[in-house]
Amino acid sequence: MTAEEIIKLTATEAGKKIAKGELTSVEVTEAFLSKIREENGKYNCFITICDDALEQAREADRLIKEGKLTGPFAGVPVAIKDNICTKGIKTTCASKMLFNFVPPYDATVIKKIKEAGMIIIGKTNMDEFAMGSTTETSFFGPTLNPRGEDRVPGGSSGGSAAAVACDQAYLALGSDTGGSIRQPASFCGVTGLKPTYGTVSRYGLVAFASSLDQIGPIGRDVMDVASLYNIICGIDEKDQTSTETKPVDLKKIEEFDIKGLRIGLPEQYFGDGIDKDVRDRVIEAVKFFEDRGAIVKTFPMPIVDFAIPTYYIIACAEACSNLSRYDGIKYGYSPEGVDDLMELYIRSRSEGFGMEVKRRIMLGNFVLSSGYYDAYYNKALQAKALIKDAFDKAFERYDVVIGPVAPTTALKAGESLSDPLKMYLGDICTVLINIVGLPAISVPCGDDSRGLPVGMQIIGKHYSEELLLSVAGAFQKETDYHLRRRS
Repeated sequence: MTAEEIIKLTATEAGKKIAKGELTSVEVTEAFLSKIREENGKYNCFITICDDALEQAREADRLIKEGKLTGPFAGVPVAIKDNICTKGIKTTCASKMLFNFVPPYDATVIKKIKEAGMIIIGKTNMDEFAMGSTTETSFFGPTLNPRGEDRVPGGSSGGSAAAVACDQAYLALGSDTGGSIRQPASFCGVTGLKPTYGTVSRYGLVAFASSLDQIGPIGRDVMDVASLYNIICGIDEKDQTSTETKPVDLKKIEEFDIKGLRIGLPEQYFGDGIDKDVRDRVIEAVKFFEDRGAIVKTFPMPIVDFAIPTYYIIACAEACSNLSRYDGIKYGYSPEGVDDLMELYIRSRSEGFGMEVKRRIMLGNFVLSSGYYDAYYNKALQAKALIKDAFDKAFERYDVVIGPVAPTTALKAGESLSDPLKMYLGDICTVLINIVGLPAISVPCGDDSRGLPVGMQIIGKHYSEELLLSVAGAFQKETDYHLRRRS
């Protein structure tokens, strides 16, 4: 096969060919490395390209030949978001603060990926410390959206989604704190899963907001995403919030029957503020399910109106605590010519952090400060309980809840940075899921009038990943939206 033919395969197809000896891991890895080197200057999907990727591939080929590696993705390349620690490979969080940080250990998900025989080809670009929705706050420059080069790829996992969309990777890992897997997957026209909180270990994920963060897979289609989820999920003694998790049954996903599925549509997800093109494409996708026997009903969910303030109070409060460890002493950026400790603290943070990170640190400190804690943070926790109650009641009546991933398709580059509030409001459809730890998947469901992808969000109750993947897989079996590539 030619390099162009290799990179057009799915990860599942490539894994089968490698297992049968029809391809080698070296051939597949070389094809992607060549593509990355050719185009990374244009799209800026990768911060770091792994120099030892071919060495990893040669070792995988040897172990596959000896029968010691037999998994579905043995020898298959994968890209990793640059806030997931990789031993011996820079992990920068796209920040000047960690521009030269090389972790001495692997995150649990990286350990599992290596045990599965996958090849780490590079670390992908992102919003600095995962704070942003556009991948424009990166110290290493913005990533472009392959489906519209004047558009952002979304964030904060924009580099991961864009790498999959422009054929620089079959698969990528991202992290999702308030939509950071689903929104870039929607903007770039790929598939992204935010798992139930705790099903994938966070050990080795550089923390943004610890009660909200979750690692998850991004891929070209549902089956690739499901197989990667099976590799990375499971309990981890190093993460006390992780839970015992069973892998999803790929056969059940492939054989799923939509008939009788109960689908709920929150009215607030289709009201004012949602672009007509986005609303129409999602409604058309829901009609697909209805035509095949699903039962569809709308229902009010007024708690959606409190999504943004609740999320940003909780997220920023946790972020300011997590980022307090960066003091210019132990690791990361340390300014020169410092005379005393206080100056070291001030200069390392003022010079090492970008504007969006500083904004969220300041907001977090404000809502936790004396006199404002009860007025803001405690109220956000009370709202969190109401949000959980609203979803619990919804899942008594519906198997899944469906809505858009974002109110718009991909925004023009530079639009959001001048108006942070507009960027925050763009998270209205995704943040509720993180607040209560639910799983959700973003699936391409059409294009807007400009040819930009629209994402449908399918939300389930805790630990319903298999159902979500089944519903999304049934949609992808009979549609080609996920097969559409860059313009």
